[in-house]
Amino acid sequence: MTKLSQLCQTFYPSHSVSLHVEFPVKRIDIRSICFDDLKNSLTEFGEQPFRAKQIWEWLWAKSAKSFDEMSNLSKALRERLQEKFTINPVQVHQSQFSSDKTIKNTFKLHDGNIIEGVLIPADDRMTACVSSQVGCSLTCKFCATGYMERKRNLDAAEIYDQVVLIANQAKENYGQPLSNIVYMGMGEPLLNYANVLKSAERITSSDGLNMAAKRITVSTAGIAKMIKKLGDDQVKFNLALSLHAANDKKRNEIMPINEQNSLKALAEALKYYYAKTKNPVTYEYIIFNNFNDELQDAQELAKFCKHLPCKVNIIEYNPISFASFLNAEEDKTEAFADYLRKQGITVNIRRSRGKDIDAACGQLAVKEKQD
Repeated sequence: MTKLSQLCQTFYPSHSVSLHVEFPVKRIDIRSICFDDLKNSLTEFGEQPFRAKQIWEWLWAKSAKSFDEMSNLSKALRERLQEKFTINPVQVHQSQFSSDKTIKNTFKLHDGNIIEGVLIPADDRMTACVSSQVGCSLTCKFCATGYMERKRNLDAAEIYDQVVLIANQAKENYGQPLSNIVYMGMGEPLLNYANVLKSAERITSSDGLNMAAKRITVSTAGIAKMIKKLGDDQVKFNLALSLHAANDKKRNEIMPINEQNSLKALAEALKYYYAKTKNPVTYEYIIFNNFNDELQDAQELAKFCKHLPCKVNIIEYNPISFASFLNAEEDKTEAFADYLRKQGITVNIRRSRGKDIDAACGQLAVKEKQD
């Protein structure tokens, strides 16, 4: 007997009291379940199994935002789905356009949290830069996201939705399809391992976006055991390591994660990853003025590059209000790259895109108050 029933019995002893309280049933996010579970749910509804394929197509290939959009399903079935399941689509909250045509988006999640993602157009490609977490826990000193609190991981559908929304922007604004995806937005992808892999699977699946795995790059600040796990799972997408210094002392200073994941541990993990996948690795190297831009830094980086087939992207630093770092001088950057090339290392110098709207590498951070 509940306390409320006991009170009623006390004050009204001659009355029979029966209380029935209904609590709302928590609906399941339908995109969080696998195809077989969806098929089983439809069997429970008394529906034919082929309906699962129709719904799956609406959810992933067509990115339906509600069950009402599923026009080839009966109204009764749509109502049953609505009772048991929910769809939590990501929405474009705000978009900013850079003078170089980069588009930065703030995306609103179903729980009110905000993340950011970027469309980076170029002559030969259209790249989506997507987030994997709300905030970040790694506190890299040069990165605006590192100064935010990590609130939660994104689920696979939330990562997938960012890609879909940015792909739509590429077509609508530039008449071009999305060609590349980089997991280089907010958060550390390997700390959201399962959802990142599931999102990549959905993006590359023939019943998803059907993009080639080699068009996807996942970037990590360097978590040795998870890099090994990528090797064990024999992933097909590309791996990039945010290196920024090939010297433990310097890397500890700007990336606290290095204290538990030393360069030696990372080198061992990367060699293991390469042995399992045969995928070369990209090293990202933000070049800071008077910090990691000297010949000795280039020599240390060249030595680190000898561990396995790789290439180096030298990235222009994009200032943030939280830190006092400056971009290296142009002549030092060119001399740094030239030394690496003379060692037989493939090097690209990446210029900033979207800096005027804080959309460039390391600048993503939600500045507005969230609803």
